Amino acid sequence: MLVPGGFPGRAIPLGPLIRQDCTATSMSHFIDRRLNGKNKSAVNRQRFLKRYKTQLKRAVADAVNQRSITDVDSGEKVGIPSRDISEPVFHHGPGGTRDMVHPGNKEFMPGDRIRRPEGGEGNGAGQGKAGRGGKGEDDFVFELSREEFLDLLFYDLELPNLVRNQLIGTTEFKTVRAGYRTDGAPSNIDVVRSLKGAVARRTALGAPYRARIRELEAELEALLASGTPEDDSRVVELREEIDRQKTRLAALPFIDTFDLRYQSFTRLPEPTSKAVMVCIMDVSGSMDQVRKSLAKRFFILLYLFLKRNYDQIEVVFIRHHTVAQEVDEQEFFYSRETGGTVVSSALNLADEILRERYDPTTWNIYAAQASDGDNWDSDSAVCRDVLTERLLPLMRYFAYVEITPRQHQSLWHAYQEVASTHQHFAMREIAGADDIFPVFRELFKRQTA
Repeated sequence: MLVPGGFPGRAIPLGPLIRQDCTATSMSHFIDRRLNGKNKSAVNRQRFLKRYKTQLKRAVADAVNQRSITDVDSGEKVGIPSRDISEPVFHHGPGGTRDMVHPGNKEFMPGDRIRRPEGGEGNGAGQGKAGRGGKGEDDFVFELSREEFLDLLFYDLELPNLVRNQLIGTTEFKTVRAGYRTDGAPSNIDVVRSLKGAVARRTALGAPYRARIRELEAELEALLASGTPEDDSRVVELREEIDRQKTRLAALPFIDTFDLRYQSFTRLPEPTSKAVMVCIMDVSGSMDQVRKSLAKRFFILLYLFLKRNYDQIEVVFIRHHTVAQEVDEQEFFYSRETGGTVVSSALNLADEILRERYDPTTWNIYAAQASDGDNWDSDSAVCRDVLTERLLPLMRYFAYVEITPRQHQSLWHAYQEVASTHQHFAMREIAGADDIFPVFRELFKRQTA
């Protein structure tokens, strides 16, 4: 930390953690030597992640689509093109006044894409002849930890319309500032406040010396103005006393332990959000293995996001074919049971569970449904009525994902009627594995005020 307007003098007694370097220009440099966890340079790593967050988020999004269902929550080695991590440098320009002739261009327009040269024509690339020159570009590989990978994976995501409505004992606290203290940990030192206290102390303690110096200098000037010679005993005595007072003034320490101030923090209980997410997955016969795999990947992303970002949250798993049943996490993802398709059975079961166990006045209720859109003949209209009349009035948000590359069927059209009248109902289509993560981010992106 650089503090302008410092005063030369004794070094700050902060031990080996912070060193003061006073120069002839009266500038104080505070060098923070406090170690990070495990004695590693976490500051530089965090600075790198912040600087290249855009490139890393893009690389993480690409990595998600290449992973298996059970390996989404581990770390990842991501590659960043070298051109994206180049740093600005200072160099000597050509200088002077130069005359240049720029040829015209009759072949290309702004925004045109130039075709890549064929093999053997451009710098030895491809299957052609070997080239003598040219340059390439290797990716910069950066290994992300599990925590860093998940942070970037779920960056800027949230549950929509979440309301903090419960004060739950002491399970969640918010750390707030509580002024300053005269003792504390070295990491909580407030340098600016400490320096202000040091300036005030030196001003107060040095006031008698400055007043005495002004009196002696005024007396000395009066004697010299009256013609008193320089070697007069009184003049010599005054000069010696002035030097003595200035020495005492300079001996005041620049900063003392008395001046140190530490930031104080206190923990206050804050309202927490209790939320429940109802996951509804279609496992009927029309959902082949590929579509079930896509649905599972979507729900695994959702489950990781909820468990990582929210403490007070419960997840209800519902599988349905002709009939619906509430299951645990293991059975939800790995059961092989199948059958016909009656989507309303799952919605009716969700309504029963919510009204029995989750009061909408104290719980934030969400739901996510994945299906291929195939449904019993007249059941789509029943699903629409159940949603509009019973479920959506209880919920903060309902997300429907249809996994199908073919033309939409009656369930999609019925849900479109619901989406046109309810803003907290969202529906998206997934055609392949590459669509899962973009659709997930779109459904749960952070809302701007």
